[in-house]
Amino acid sequence: MGAMAADLLNLTGVLLVVLASSFVASLVPGRAVPEVVFFVFLGAIVGPNCLGLVHETSSLTLISRLGLGFLFLTAGYELDPAELMGTMGRHATASWAASMAIALVVVPLLGLDLAETGSLAFAIALTTTAYGTLVPIMRDRELSGTRVGEVIESYGAIGELLPVVAMSVLLTPDRSKAASVVYLLVFVGICLLVAWQADRAKRLGTRLYRFLKASSESASQVTVRTTVLLLVALLLLAELMELDAVLAAFAAGFVLRFVTPDNHSLADRLQTVSNGFFVPVFFVCSGLGISLTAVAQDPVLLLLYVALLLLVRGGVVVASLGIFPETRDMPAAEKVSASLYCTMALPLIVALTEAATDAGAMSGSMASVLVTAGAITVLVIPVITSLLRNVVAVHPVEAIQEIHDSPDEARRIWEQHVRERRDAVRRFHEEAAREREQGHWMSSSDYLAREYDRRRRDASRRHGRHGHASDDEPEGDG
Repeated sequence: MGAMAADLLNLTGVLLVVLASSFVASLVPGRAVPEVVFFVFLGAIVGPNCLGLVHETSSLTLISRLGLGFLFLTAGYELDPAELMGTMGRHATASWAASMAIALVVVPLLGLDLAETGSLAFAIALTTTAYGTLVPIMRDRELSGTRVGEVIESYGAIGELLPVVAMSVLLTPDRSKAASVVYLLVFVGICLLVAWQADRAKRLGTRLYRFLKASSESASQVTVRTTVLLLVALLLLAELMELDAVLAAFAAGFVLRFVTPDNHSLADRLQTVSNGFFVPVFFVCSGLGISLTAVAQDPVLLLLYVALLLLVRGGVVVASLGIFPETRDMPAAEKVSASLYCTMALPLIVALTEAATDAGAMSGSMASVLVTAGAITVLVIPVITSLLRNVVAVHPVEAIQEIHDSPDEARRIWEQHVRERRDAVRRFHEEAAREREQGHWMSSSDYLAREYDRRRRDASRRHGRHGHASDDEPEGDG
């Protein structure tokens, strides 16, 4: 079999895994488990360390690298620089710095067989947030515009951006840290210069910008082509400067805000290109390198990493939300929910372990364990947060009490509570939208409290009509 046929055969296998993963994910009620989990684990099953049906080739590696680029480009494009420079952004930065300091102290105490670069990679991996993976989950769950969504947008974005910067500075064994900082500053300066010149071109109305603006909605997809050119060019620049590809992709997303015309459809087109092909291939190829045998042989490290991630990243986020004034009044349930979302970590773990293994500072088996642990966070946390939200919304204490009083009507009572939960979710989003138009934030917990009070009043009125209480008199405690 020729090299081209082998490349196409392996790519066909990867795309079959992508399609199968999407189908399996659709079978999960409420799509509580993100597709990315199935991409990774099915990739590990068909990969060379298990069934050996699909092998990574040089062509697949290039496509996978572009998929990584598109994933972080989208994350960079979603970032709002003004928001990151605001009060919550500064507090999110302080929170990440605290997590990084704790990780740098804790990791050497674990006694792991790691070189200096591997130890640094492990520490950075304890501070990451999969913001690019969180964005579609936030969109699906309509978290944007809520207090939890606001926290995720700041703390999650910082939790992906700053580890990328740390990677570029700390994980370069072939040169000094000072030289890495200089290269990083030069790269950032070039990106800022491009962004400044692009913004200047907008204001001056140059012919190129007028062409991009006029062609932004055309069938030729000029803005998408510009995006791909920008991404590949910055990936090349980062490769020549020996910087991490993730940094280049983030920078491409940032510059893209200035280079392309204001166009709401561009994000949708990028999602089509990236999520339709490149990003799924990246995640499946990440799974190809996982050894499930190595993971099974070291369950202690798997559980240890997840526990440390919850402590070092999630615990610090919860503490900071309770300390800083703009989030101090959030209900405890929302603080926990936001911190759990911020502990979802997978894409950067893949990049970190890849950098460490390429440098010979981390074994392939340990990398498999860490990537698997990252996939577990993406698997478990959306399920837990979805379950908690649904359990709270159906008023389980009330339901249990009603079922206890009328056990023969248990099914009807539970179905009634589920219907009321659906109606409550719809009313919450409608009322939250009205509150935002007036410049007010309304938390889901506040709304649930209002709903609970309303239900008590309604129950009291119904009770009063039967002669047991007056319409205006609440039920007593006994």
